[in-house]
Amino acid sequence: MDAESLLLSLELASGSGQGLSPDRRASLLTSLTLVKRDYRYDRVLFWGRILGLVADYYIAQGLSEDQLAPRKTLYSLNCMEWSLLPPATEDMVVQTSVVKGRFMGDPSHEYEHTELQKMSEGEKVFEEEVVVQIKEETRLVSVIDQIDKAVAVIPRGALFKTPFGPIHVNRTFEGLSLSEAKKLSSYFHFREPVELKNKTLLEKADLDPSLDFMDSLEHDIPKGSWSIQMERGNALVVLRSLLWPGLTFFHAPRTKNCGYIYVGTGEKNIDLPFML
Repeated sequence: MDAESLLLSLELASGSGQGLSPDRRASLLTSLTLVKRDYRYDRVLFWGRILGLVADYYIAQGLSEDQLAPRKTLYSLNCMEWSLLPPATEDMVVQTSVVKGRFMGDPSHEYEHTELQKMSEGEKVFEEEVVVQIKEETRLVSVIDQIDKAVAVIPRGALFKTPFGPIHVNRTFEGLSLSEAKKLSSYFHFREPVELKNKTLLEKADLDPSLDFMDSLEHDIPKGSWSIQMERGNALVVLRSLLWPGLTFFHAPRTKNCGYIYVGTGEKNIDLPFML
């Protein structure tokens, strides 16, 4: 959700019980304005909160003018002092995939994982147990990256692609109509397209290249991983991810108000295919 309309966005997303205390809201309003100025971002998004056993991580993201360019991610424990996280890599995701359970809330905390590694001594090859240390900060980077790639959402038309390539915020976007807002096909993944590149020219024939340049949610696997509901007498549409419980996307039809927030433990629901 955009930091500039933070209070309204939190109000719209509050139907899922994802609120913040008044002092946290005031701290975020001030500190995110300073983050935008100091780091010279085009936009700052309040991404959400990952719940820890000792403390919670508050997450924000900075966007450049090209909206699909790699985002800079920051975290805070008190909503005032923000620290920049390193970009996620494939090695980080593989390394942290073995860590299960809740976050502690301490970036310097180290998880211990025992794995078997093949060792050789002359012609002899044997397996030896090695204890690997994984920092919680690395796990935090990995989880945020996975959630962004899997369930970050934006409505169709909110961004547009210029003929030269960069993607900008669509200033003429006035929201989806009520009938469009009820369809999953009206929402896209807020990241570089993956499935779109595999479509045939015949499948792309009906797409508008300036608007339909991202992957639609309707083709997500497993099918049924999104819950879509109308609230406040059809004045608000809410999408909730069942794959990453805690991710809520909201949009008020016929207005520009839209955004997503994640408030959860940072754990993926890997049992979802067996629950549908």
